Amino acid sequence: MSRISILAAALAGFSLTSVASASPRGLHQYQSLALAGSGERLAAVESVETADETNLPHGRIVVRDEGGRVLSRVDPCVGCQYAGLIFSPNGDALAFVASNPKTATAALDVWRNGTLKTVAVVHGLAQTPRWSPGGDVIAVLVTLGAHKQLGPSQAGTPLTGEIGTVQDEQRIAVVSASGGSLRLVSPADTWVYEYDWTPDRRGFVATVAKGDGDDNWWVAKLAAVDLASGSLRVIAAPSYQMNAPHVSADGRTVALIGGLMSDFGQVGGDLYTVPMSGGTPLDITPAFKGSFSGLAWRAGGLIATAQHGADTQVDAVDPVTGAVRTLFSGALSITAGDGRVALSDNGLIGAWVGQTFVTPPQVQIGPFDAMRAVTHDNDRLEAAFEAQSVTWSSDGFTVQGWLLAPQHPAPRRTYPMVTVIHGGPSAASEPEYLAFGHMRDLIDRGYFVFEPNPRGSFGQGEAFTRANVRDLGGGDLRDILAGVDAVEKIAPVDDRRLGVFGHSYGGFMTMWAVTHTDRFHAAVAGAGLSNWVSYYGENGIDKWMIPFFGASAYDDPGIYDKLSPIRYIKNAKTPTFMYVGERDVECPAPQSIEFWHGLQAMGAPVSLVIYPGEGHGIRQPAHKHDLDRRLIGWFDQYLAPSTVQSGAHARRPGATANGTAHQDIELDHAS
Repeated sequence: MSRISILAAALAGFSLTSVASASPRGLHQYQSLALAGSGERLAAVESVETADETNLPHGRIVVRDEGGRVLSRVDPCVGCQYAGLIFSPNGDALAFVASNPKTATAALDVWRNGTLKTVAVVHGLAQTPRWSPGGDVIAVLVTLGAHKQLGPSQAGTPLTGEIGTVQDEQRIAVVSASGGSLRLVSPADTWVYEYDWTPDRRGFVATVAKGDGDDNWWVAKLAAVDLASGSLRVIAAPSYQMNAPHVSADGRTVALIGGLMSDFGQVGGDLYTVPMSGGTPLDITPAFKGSFSGLAWRAGGLIATAQHGADTQVDAVDPVTGAVRTLFSGALSITAGDGRVALSDNGLIGAWVGQTFVTPPQVQIGPFDAMRAVTHDNDRLEAAFEAQSVTWSSDGFTVQGWLLAPQHPAPRRTYPMVTVIHGGPSAASEPEYLAFGHMRDLIDRGYFVFEPNPRGSFGQGEAFTRANVRDLGGGDLRDILAGVDAVEKIAPVDDRRLGVFGHSYGGFMTMWAVTHTDRFHAAVAGAGLSNWVSYYGENGIDKWMIPFFGASAYDDPGIYDKLSPIRYIKNAKTPTFMYVGERDVECPAPQSIEFWHGLQAMGAPVSLVIYPGEGHGIRQPAHKHDLDRRLIGWFDQYLAPSTVQSGAHARRPGATANGTAHQDIELDHAS
């Protein structure tokens, strides 16, 4: 029997619930991609996203062979969200978490030999299941009785009653792969962020911190957790942020990514190693001119993903010398369920969901020098616009960004341009296929879009990422303005019709820009930061600020005050639309209200919308549609592209019946 037919026979009993086919207006998405150790099977949560959806799309698990042929589909809970897909060591079983928001429960499910079984149910939240090296036990991170969704970007709980007295705890728990009682392992007073089994299956290596899980990721320590006793031993406690800890096959060395990181889940830095017995981590890639974003041990050393300028790389790294050998490089973004790339056991086969600005998401697999697409659900989607990488010089740095343009710009015409500043600041704008949303709408309506990666961004090494420490809004704004100059030299952009938009750090930079330059003629600030001093006491993640400011706002208030846009509010004249989530933990609504109040006092055209129940991201479809309409309308009003179409899509928030600007604050309106 051939290898393929063996797989087909083994999977014959898998649930055959069908996956919705992509509609003509839909974008097929693949999440939580997993690869079996043999490299012969893939699994992902697949869904179809549409422009006019009224509910969040429901994903279904699809298993494919290495050629992309669908072997099986599973959807045991219509109201659930699936995540954490991971194959067992021998590849005969697939574990995943099925979260049910209606019942506030999470099931750890295992499919094996055609049978789907729930091996544990958590009353609360669960994530990141990991099989033990022997495959007979599954570990999972659990938060019993969780008061909110995991992560500071999720909506916070209403602040009523005595605050700060109850905190969630995320702990390592284990259960037999055949089912049974879930046993909590790690200490009750410690939040576990990232973790992995040790090869001897006697415990775990993890990043951990005591206290509020939203806030303390930035001060987490590297620790070993004993499986039998649950005791915790600190391995290292460096001053920088750590991520992706993994232990070598001989159990002697931990490898991790370390660096300046400002957002949970946004990973970038150098590669470090430290003895499992404890010590000071050693930076083995100090001269690398990029930012590592994921890593794994495989035979012969480490395999890591990295952002390197405009490109994404997969590198083989010697754990002793730090020598880097590039296995793959390309101008695309890649994702997988556990890091950026899923790997076969021998490290020779990789799989990811890849996309570019002109190529929609597709699952790709193969040897790194011969990756191939094995899904074709999005093949009917064509390139929607033109994109190019742009580099320029600023203060001795070589800075990179992306310029997106309408297809076939008309000759002898100039176009408005919106500069979009990413969040972070430790992050980077990467290629993304824009099927719909306000970015796509801007381009369709005749705007150029410029996405700079100024100093502070990932992609050019730790020195570049750290170059905006105690200088937020200084050198990074100079980089952005120099980038606008560079774009105007190569593209038909009208300097009199420039806009700026950003969310989170990008929202702060937008507020900073309108108080420090008159270059932009319209602005949109999402979840911005106007006053670092008051922000320090309002937000739920103040620990991230210490590395960027050098001290707390109580110890060095001067630098916080100096970098606050509100201190320069009298310079502000730019028409500015702002929005924020009502329960934003990361960038609380009072920051936007404070800036709205200042702009109002200055007589600048201003509008602020606070979306009810939302956190740091605007997630509800109705709110997203409302935001898209308002954002497009604001830029249309003040930048007036000649291609603007009539109708509801061109409605202008912040305009009266006769078209003149007015000031408003809307606390719960989302029409």
